Parts: sequence; C-alpha cells; structure tokens
Amino acid sequence: MLTKEKKSQVIEDNKTNEKDTGSPEVQIAILTTRINELTEHLKTHKKDHSSRRGLLKMVGNRSALLKYVKNKDVNRYRAIITKLGLRK
Repeated sequence: MLTKEKKSQVIEDNKTNEKDTGSPEVQIAILTTRINELTEHLKTHKKDHSSRRGLLKMVGNRSALLKYVKNKDVNRYRAIITKLGLRK
C-alpha cells in the first residue's frame, strides 16, 4: 500500500513546478509506484484475482496517460519513460 509519506515523496520527485500535484508526470509516477507494489503482492498471492483486476485497470490508466503525453509533447513523454524506466 502506498503510504502518505511515500506518495508525497513521489510527488516531490516528479512535480514540474512548486504547486504541482496533478500533472500527467505525477499521475504516471504514482501509478507506476502502485503497480510495482501490487506486482510484488501478486508474486506471493497468485490467486488474488480481484487485485489482479485492479492492477490491469491501473496499467490501462497509465497507458492512457502516457498516450496523452505522447500526443501533446514527445520530449516530455521520452523524459517520463527514461526517468521511470518503463520501456526496455
């Protein structure tokens, strides 16, 4: 589970200006953190299908946000991808 301190640290690391809490960069970073934590959970609890469904919804949401950023500004998209290490 994403704690309040960890979430504020993710926001602090990815914000674009001082008051930024909801930009696509921040939203993608928060989703990536939650996806990574849920992936670890599912490695030990293989039959937790409700969590797996939530994971797939988060992945789809992150994909839509990445597509939005890619259509708006390719350089921002590439910066997010490299910073979060999403593509191999």
